[in-house]
Amino acid sequence: MKAQARALHVRFLSLWQACSHGERLLIAGLAFVVSVGFCLWLIHAVDRSRLELRMATVPALRERAGLLESQAAEYERLRAAPPATVSPTDLRVLVQTQAGAAGLSKALQSSEAADANQVKVVFGAIAFADWLSWLVNLEAQNVHVETCRIEALTTPGLVSVTATLVRPGQK
Repeated sequence: MKAQARALHVRFLSLWQACSHGERLLIAGLAFVVSVGFCLWLIHAVDRSRLELRMATVPALRERAGLLESQAAEYERLRAAPPATVSPTDLRVLVQTQAGAAGLSKALQSSEAADANQVKVVFGAIAFADWLSWLVNLEAQNVHVETCRIEALTTPGLVSVTATLVRPGQK
């Protein structure tokens, strides 16, 4: 590679020296004009790109700043508001009421409240379909199953269930 570059350099020097003084001035002048033109074009292209970038960014930044300001105002409003009150209905009471409404009170062996928003229930012998429909009713009340253990009984369709029910976001 060095040998090729050296050979090219030697060839360029021989061609340059073969030119007359006037030809050399003409070539140098043309090279200067082309270089200046290229530099001016490059400066113009950079300025135009910078302006386009600024014009595209400023509205987006203004929109983002407006969104952040509205979020900050909402945050301050929520922070100044009184804390949300906990539902007066205890989750245990709600679970027992829903079990009674579904006709599952006899199958409900126990319901222990760990706190106001978490209840452990134990069903002795319950039809699996009844268990699922009861869960659907609880889902409508924003009560979800956190843990669950279901064991099949010898009678077809009957299961025993131990489950922990919670209200989402409150534990």
